[in-house]
Amino acid sequence: MPSKIMLTILGAGIGTWLIRVVPFLLVKAARLPKWVLQFLSFVPVAILTAIFVEGMLVYRPGQWPTVNPQNLIAAVPTVVAAIISKSLLVTVVVSVVSMAAVRALGWG
Repeated sequence: MPSKIMLTILGAGIGTWLIRVVPFLLVKAARLPKWVLQFLSFVPVAILTAIFVEGMLVYRPGQWPTVNPQNLIAAVPTVVAAIISKSLLVTVVVSVVSMAAVRALGWG
């Protein structure tokens, strides 16, 4: 492998690591006000909602987004399992099984 490629991969890895680790190191040393902590508590929910909705939609240039029927069908038991179990492992397993069933049955 040429050294330019290896250096590019190494640089990208270090850059990725730095932007993920440095904020934690800075916040760990500081004491954040209660309102900042309360605000930050909504970030994971907002991110997961954006990812979930983006997965439900199909984008085509020049058209409004439409719903992906396979993902919508598989999402129903996944959301129910997440609400009932409140377990990430259960939610992931149900989502994988649901999508496998939807594809095997040819739904959507």
